[in-house]
Amino acid sequence: MPFSLLKYGLNKDYPFEKHADLPAPCELKPSYDVVIVGAGGHGVATAYYLAKYHGITNVAVLEKGYLGGGNTARNTAVIRSNYLTNEGVKFYSESVKLFQQLSNEFDFNIMYSERGQLTLAHTDAAVRGFRQRAEINKHFGGRTELIDPQQIKELVPCLNMNPADMPILAGLWHMDGATARHDAVAWGYAKGATQRGVELHQLTEVTDIDVENGKVVGVKTNRGNIKCGCVVQAIAGHSSLLAAKAGFKLPISTFPLQAMVTQPVKPFLNPLVSSPSLHCYVQQTSRGELVFGGGSDPYPLYNSRSTLDLKESLLANAVELFPFMANMRLMRQWAGLTDMTSDYSPIMGLSPVDNYYLDAGWGTWGFKSTPIVGQTMAQLVASGGQVPDLIKPFAMDRFDSFAQVNEMGATAASH
Repeated sequence: MPFSLLKYGLNKDYPFEKHADLPAPCELKPSYDVVIVGAGGHGVATAYYLAKYHGITNVAVLEKGYLGGGNTARNTAVIRSNYLTNEGVKFYSESVKLFQQLSNEFDFNIMYSERGQLTLAHTDAAVRGFRQRAEINKHFGGRTELIDPQQIKELVPCLNMNPADMPILAGLWHMDGATARHDAVAWGYAKGATQRGVELHQLTEVTDIDVENGKVVGVKTNRGNIKCGCVVQAIAGHSSLLAAKAGFKLPISTFPLQAMVTQPVKPFLNPLVSSPSLHCYVQQTSRGELVFGGGSDPYPLYNSRSTLDLKESLLANAVELFPFMANMRLMRQWAGLTDMTSDYSPIMGLSPVDNYYLDAGWGTWGFKSTPIVGQTMAQLVASGGQVPDLIKPFAMDRFDSFAQVNEMGATAASH
């Protein structure tokens, strides 16, 4: 251990600013300017940007569980912008830029680690699709390129280049691919928001939405009723159920999405590696664990349980990519709930109910959008319903006008 580190560690006079804890629980007020339903990353990020950049602090964030305890705590923390459509690439590129500065924004380490993401192509059709994605990404400032098998082997020497008799023909190398601690992101936004006057109410479930003459006027909770100027719906997994309480239907189906992690081992895998053909991705965390994930379960379900059939099929494909992993021990398996739209893009902005704003339909890509969602949803609320240009393509009415933003080919094995 360096002597300088030991000296500062034992020095009582060393200047250290202790981060304030979250405020103690308090009673709900009769009314708020803004009620945000959901204290995951998106909900607290929206509250943070409202308070810090728009001066709107009479805000209540309501969470039926605990801070960041839903899909925010269940995702695999991948950050990327190598999408397929112009709208998607522009949106996620802005999110990556915000992620890169979040630790400085919070004065709080979110453990952001830029490692790059390698997506494998096993067919000529995949190579053509990757070439298109690389050009769109470069056009909007992303660092993405198509690389050949030799370059892939240099990036990941331990990768099997012929998994399941499906030779790797090329790879989409996304240098901006990264990871961050999802709990740190949620806590950073929550602390910043509550320090500026926003109220965070955990164990507070919204049981109904009060709508009068087509306009939201309040919410009912298990702790009492609240009047409000507007509502932001920012929950994952149960978006359709909450929208139904407000009186409209979302074009969403909900599926479980499973992942699993091994015992920790010494670092050997820096890039995030995924194969859409094998429906599998593998990454190694900063703690040395290997995280595996893949596609959603094939049937709708509101249950975050794990299953043996998914585990067997997913791990079989992971072992095809990295055969030596067959001897590793699995530590745990879990699932989240994904709200899927037909075009694999979110629903953001206005709803059929006045002053009821939507942040829904995130499927498997919600965590990576956290900062830009918070920023744009805060702009939407602060402007009184003027939808920012960046999220206009994700409006709910695109399904009526057949203007879908199809990102189905860019899911990178559903993460």
